[in-house]
Amino acid sequence: MFLKSSGVSWLVVFLGNPGTKYDGTRHNAGFMAGDALAKAKGVEINKSKFKALTATCEVGGEKVMLMKPQTFMNLSGEAVAEAVNFYKIKPSNVIVVSDEVSLQIGKLRIRRKGSAGGHNGLKNIIAHLGTEEFPRIRLGVGAPPHPDYDMADWVLSVFKNQDALDMQKSAQRAAEAVECYITQGPDKAMNLYN
Repeated sequence: MFLKSSGVSWLVVFLGNPGTKYDGTRHNAGFMAGDALAKAKGVEINKSKFKALTATCEVGGEKVMLMKPQTFMNLSGEAVAEAVNFYKIKPSNVIVVSDEVSLQIGKLRIRRKGSAGGHNGLKNIIAHLGTEEFPRIRLGVGAPPHPDYDMADWVLSVFKNQDALDMQKSAQRAAEAVECYITQGPDKAMNLYN
């Protein structure tokens, strides 16, 4: 049977900053989860499309586009909106995976919708989609060591030692949570992974 190219029914957006200098940073926790899911699905997120690197795979019989925007975090909505408009994907089928400083490393928080919570990538996606009604999976990256630590320096710092190992496991769990959300629904995903 011929599968039309516009058959993408889910978009999973992994947030981070492009370029090797950001590899392994807290802000790139989303990219780490994307790499984990791509590896599990036997694909590489490397096709340039919609101001992003993309791959398509199947999850539970659904055609899913995996996306790593290449616009830098604060402009992530540009890439997301292009793909959503092209494939006519409803917001409830756009899962955004991002870092979260208010959660410890290893913790995940899954929500059906919500505010940006101070996250500039999410803020930009909300602005471009015109709604907060899309699911998100937040990966804990830990809070700065003291209150007057510069937040920009913190999120652009690299995971080290045990934190790096814990983050790899967390990225893996986030990838599993994405699959669970698509195949078994939000309630099951939240029960298992929150």
